[in-house]
Amino acid sequence: MHPELERLLGNVPAGDLSDLPLEDVRSRRATAESLEESVSYLRRVIQVRLDILGTELSNRRSGGERAEVGDLVARLPDILAEHSRGPGSGQAPRELRVPHVDEALSAAVDEIVPTSRLAELAQLDDDTLAALVDQLERLEAEVSATRRDLHGRLDALQAEIIR
Repeated sequence: MHPELERLLGNVPAGDLSDLPLEDVRSRRATAESLEESVSYLRRVIQVRLDILGTELSNRRSGGERAEVGDLVARLPDILAEHSRGPGSGQAPRELRVPHVDEALSAAVDEIVPTSRLAELAQLDDDTLAALVDQLERLEAEVSATRRDLHGRLDALQAEIIR
């Protein structure tokens, strides 16, 4: 697990909650909810970059030309719309609020693919592009696992409050 994800999870300890005062449990739940929003937003940021890089890589592998910035910008609505909702979902996407995202965790995404590098996709060779996709996929898997863990902790905290 990425050290920053591990550090964030440490802010919401798991385990027996029955000895904690109700206000402490509520405080931990609020912390967990805030972290979950942050991690969910970060996951979406990673997925957007994955969608952009993955579409470019797929285009090249199918014989297409390298995308210039203008072409990429023109295709963004289509690229992003492909993954905006799950299959069969009749619900509109939630309103996107930008929560506070931990700076160190945000930097982990920017270490792999800074926003400025997205404008340079045409200059990247196929192997470099594939390596970036692979790195982002690994980080996305870690962030998703952390998010699931946070959901479990939130469920435990909520159950303790109800109890």
